[in-house]
Amino acid sequence: MGGIGSGQQETYSGKETTEDSMPLDIRRLHRIGGLLRGRSVGWEWTVNDRVVGSIRIYPGIGTVTLVYKYTPRGLPSEVIHQPVALTTTPCALGGSRSWFLCPACGKRVAVIYGTGRLFACRQCKGLAYSSQGESADDRAARRADRLRKKLGWELGILNGPGLKAKGMHWRTFKRLLAQHEHFVSESLACMTKRLGLLHDRFGDIEVDVPVGGKSVSQNRP
Repeated sequence: MGGIGSGQQETYSGKETTEDSMPLDIRRLHRIGGLLRGRSVGWEWTVNDRVVGSIRIYPGIGTVTLVYKYTPRGLPSEVIHQPVALTTTPCALGGSRSWFLCPACGKRVAVIYGTGRLFACRQCKGLAYSSQGESADDRAARRADRLRKKLGWELGILNGPGLKAKGMHWRTFKRLLAQHEHFVSESLACMTKRLGLLHDRFGDIEVDVPVGGKSVSQNRP
């Protein structure tokens, strides 16, 4: 049984994001047999092939119990046993679909998130989607950074490309590299266009540049 910490990524607005808050998706859980009574399954979250969190899931009657170690920053670890109720709805072509009932608000949801001590839905955790409030260049840069994580490179498109990760097939590396370069080019092009629009709107900006102890006004394009 692994642990869950307290540090997740935040957007520029200061909100933590769903992508970095350890999502637990009941659809994937169903596919791997994690809703079958009499068995338990493990669930892990990884970044660059490194496990950053893990839990054990024990299905019951109309519920699953999540068991994991929670380690708040600067405090001792504790083992959490969190029951999460389940419900089902009928499908149009027969059968049924399973849902979590959010432990905080009781709303039917497909995904709950492990940011903080207990799992709950996105709204109860106050999580934002990374795409919310983004400009086109920010969105492309975020997609490039997602690929940089997979490649094990330092985040930030201005850092340039890195090397192939050890053990990664060349075909995979070339595919990810091509996708990364596409998003970098898209981000820089959108950024250049946005800056050009700002220039067209506001024109030259007058600034004071100190020269020999005196301030001289110059126009900066």
